[in-house]
Amino acid sequence: FDTTVNAEQLKRDIREASGGTSNPEAVDSLVEHGQKVVQSLLLDELDVPFDREESGGLKYTREGGHSDKRIIFAKDLTGRAILTNMHDHVLGLEKVSVMTNTVAVDLLTLSHNSVDPLDKYKPITCIGAYVLDTQSGEIRAIIAKKTILATGGVGQIFRNTTNRNGVVGHGISMAKRLGARVIDLEYIQFHPTTFLKKACPLFLVSEAVRGEGGVLVNAEGDAFMDGQHPMKSLAPRDIVARAIHHELIASGENCVYIDLSLMSSDYIKDRFPSIYRRCLESGVDITKEPIPVAPAAHYCCGGVFTDLDGRSSVANLNAIGETSCTGLHGANRLASTSLLECLVSAKLTAEADCRDLENVRFHLPDVRAWQSPKKKPDEVLIQQDMRLIRSTMWNYVGLIRSSRRLQRARRILLELDQEISDFYSGNRLTRSLVDLRNAVKTALLVVHAAGLNSTSKGSHYIVLDDEEIDLPMTLSEELK
Repeated sequence: FDTTVNAEQLKRDIREASGGTSNPEAVDSLVEHGQKVVQSLLLDELDVPFDREESGGLKYTREGGHSDKRIIFAKDLTGRAILTNMHDHVLGLEKVSVMTNTVAVDLLTLSHNSVDPLDKYKPITCIGAYVLDTQSGEIRAIIAKKTILATGGVGQIFRNTTNRNGVVGHGISMAKRLGARVIDLEYIQFHPTTFLKKACPLFLVSEAVRGEGGVLVNAEGDAFMDGQHPMKSLAPRDIVARAIHHELIASGENCVYIDLSLMSSDYIKDRFPSIYRRCLESGVDITKEPIPVAPAAHYCCGGVFTDLDGRSSVANLNAIGETSCTGLHGANRLASTSLLECLVSAKLTAEADCRDLENVRFHLPDVRAWQSPKKKPDEVLIQQDMRLIRSTMWNYVGLIRSSRRLQRARRILLELDQEISDFYSGNRLTRSLVDLRNAVKTALLVVHAAGLNSTSKGSHYIVLDDEEIDLPMTLSEELK
C-alpha cells in the first residue's frame, strides 16, 4: 500500500467498505503504521520483487472499493513473492526454530494443565500449547511466556473457498475453548470472482483483473454492475458478490464472466501470467474469451478479539492477522487490507510482547503430559463428517441467510459436534481429526453469531423467512 498519498481517503474507503462499522482506532493504526512496515520489512529487509516503473518507482494498481491506485504488486503472484522471500529469510535466523509437519492441538493454561494443584486458583493464563507431530504422532507441550495465534481464517468450513486445506479456524476454536472472547464471526466475506468451470480446480481471480479494466458481464454479455454501484465492477466485495448471486438466480447459470477485451493479449500475459496459465490449463484462453467466475468463501472479518497490541481477553494469549479481530474490517473488508493488517498487527504485538518480557514476571510450571488413545481413527468417517460440515455451511450459512436456514444448520452441526467429540476422545490424534474437531466448533460459532445478528450489514446478509432466497445449490453439486 501507498498510505502516504491521501491517507484520509484510504480511511474513508475502509469505513465505506465496512458500511460504517469499522473500528476508527484500528483504521487509524493501520494507516499510521502501514507504510512504515511495508518499507522496512517488505522493501528494505526482504527485498520483495514488486513490479516497478522504468524509472525504478513502484507500480500501483487498484482493487474493489478503492478510490485510487495505491496497491503494490508482483505480477499476479504477490503473495507467493512475499512468502518466498519471507520463508528464506526466516530460515536464516538463528533465534527462530521452524517446526514443520506440526499442528497445534490445544492451548495450555495454568488452571487446567499445570501439575501444581494450587495453580487452579489462578486466573486463566495461557502458557503455551500442546502440538502434534503429524509424522511421528507424538504430542508434546511447548511452554511459553507468550503465545501468538496466527492460524488464518475459516474458509475450509465452506464447500467452495479460496483458502488452502486445513484453514478451519484452528486459532479461533482453540481460543474459544480457553474462554477467550471472539467477535464478528457472522461476517464471512465471499470473494466475488473465483474461477469456476466443471471438473476444474477453483482458484481466486485477483481483484486486480477488474482494477486493470476487466468488466463483470453475465451470459448475455451485459455489464450487470452498471447501475448497481458508482464503482461498477470495482464495488466493495459484499455488493459485487450479492449482485453475482442475483444474476445466477435470474439466469439459472452457474457463473458470470470477467470480460478482458479492453486489454491486449500481450498485456494480459505480462500482467497476469499465473491467472493466464491456470485458466489455459483448464481450457480457457483469457486472451480470447472471458473468465468464468462465481463467489466463494474467502475471508473471516471476525475472530479472536484483541486490542491493537494483539492482546486477547486471556492473559499472555495474543492473536494477529485474520485469526484476530480488532474491528478494522467491521462487517466487510476492503480489498488488500489483510496483508497490511498482518504486518502491522505482527509489529505492534511483537513490540508489546518485548516490553512485557522485560518488565513482567512469568510463572511457567511443568504441565501434565497429553494422554491419547491408541486406536487409529477411521479416515472415511472423518472425511464424510468434513464434507457434511462444508455442505451445511455452504447451503445454509452462505451469501444470503435466513433464521430458518441458520436453525437447520445449528441442528445438524450440534448433532455432529457430539459425535465428533466422542470420536475425538476415543481415537489417536491425526491432523485430519484435529482439523475436524476445530472445523465443527468454528462452524457452530459462525452459525451462532449469524443467528444473533438480525441486521444485514456488509458480508452478513439475512432475510425474512418468507422472502425468496433460493440459492444456486447446483453450483457446488455440478462441480464435484
